[in-house]
Amino acid sequence: MSQKSLIDNLFSGGNKSFSSFPLRVVYKELETDKDIPRAMVLISVPKKNIKRAVMRNRVKRQVREAYRKYKYLLLDELEAKEKHLLVAFIWIHHDLNNSTVVDQTVKNLLLHITEHIK
Repeated sequence: MSQKSLIDNLFSGGNKSFSSFPLRVVYKELETDKDIPRAMVLISVPKKNIKRAVMRNRVKRQVREAYRKYKYLLLDELEAKEKHLLVAFIWIHHDLNNSTVVDQTVKNLLLHITEHIK
């Protein structure tokens, strides 16, 4: 599968999404395939919300770092249930937040996803 087809698959019907300010997460379970990772993550910061590229890059770095710290919460659950997941984090706030807020939000979102994996 190409990256574009995976993204199209994620945002087509049948996905699940919810928000925890300042992020929204969209995720979809994939059919089991041995040659892809357990979780594939996309981080999006719309230009509509944050105009300056420097600030958008900062937000993406914050979200990537928070995911790196807490990804074990998701990956352990996926490994136990032998599932594969596509996940997109979308920034919905018009301002920047400090890293502790972003960390806590990503952690809460990952915990919420693990609770809803079947």
